[in-house]
Amino acid sequence: MIPKLELHLHLEGAAPPDLIRALAREKHVDLSGIFDDRGHYAYDSFAAFLRVYEAACTVLQTPDDFARLTRTVLERSAAQGVIYTEAFLSPDFCGQRDVSAWREYLHAIREAAQSAPDIQMRGIVTCIRHFGPDAARETALCAAETAGDFLTGFGIAGDESAGHPRDFAYGFDMAREAGLSLTAHAGEWGGAQSVRDALDHLRVARIGHGVHAINDPALVDRLAEDGITLEVCPGSNVTLGVYPDWRSHPIDKLRAAGVPVTVSTDDPPFFHTTMTHEYQRLSDTFGWDDEIFTDIARTAANAAFCDDATRAALLKRIGAG
Repeated sequence: MIPKLELHLHLEGAAPPDLIRALAREKHVDLSGIFDDRGHYAYDSFAAFLRVYEAACTVLQTPDDFARLTRTVLERSAAQGVIYTEAFLSPDFCGQRDVSAWREYLHAIREAAQSAPDIQMRGIVTCIRHFGPDAARETALCAAETAGDFLTGFGIAGDESAGHPRDFAYGFDMAREAGLSLTAHAGEWGGAQSVRDALDHLRVARIGHGVHAINDPALVDRLAEDGITLEVCPGSNVTLGVYPDWRSHPIDKLRAAGVPVTVSTDDPPFFHTTMTHEYQRLSDTFGWDDEIFTDIARTAANAAFCDDATRAALLKRIGAG
């Protein structure tokens, strides 16, 4: 099995439904309506997906809950051959963006991550776009105050139609000054221009999704020339209807054009996927082989928000050092 590296994983979005149901029972929280009759998360649009996601987060109420979540997620990732993962963490769900409370949550997450065998984790604090620029500034302060060897990145997720990247530039500047590496969700729903806007106004090193860049040849050239890595989540894109099927997905064309692409699961229980499933579908659809998957892992290691020693060790493990 080729070791896998995942750069685009929402910690809360990776919560298995059975864990969320168990927490709901323990806390006497009514989550009726967010699961289907098979016990899976139930939604029929991206807007509904966001509502279900945020409803599920209501039972993640304490640092211990997030430690439990972290252990569960990393155990499942490691079982898929993932040796390194970067998880998006949201102070919005961890202490309502209060720095003191956020420190307690982050400590619990970090301790759980460090106890996980066979897998390393780094955290990327992520503001939520549809919560607005003011909330994003508070989130950026949480990130800046806790930047270090575990908390290494800052980004933005949520509804791409809410506001404009320039509205969030202050928070990104704050994170940059704190030494954090930067990424932003764009080009999933907002089109190619949203990718340009994220690059121009937020000055990020990576783009989450970014797949609609394929519709702008000049932008594709820019991504390739500047080495902007795309955190691509094909299964997520197909399940949400960004593309109708795997054959229509542009990841292979982006890679062929020289754009650095990686493979991730995004919110795996929501999209009924795993890293193994993503790899298998890419192999079945585009004929990707071990050589290509090793190159994908190498790309992820080189784009990872980690220190040089960790990067070198990862490259050695995938046989690419």
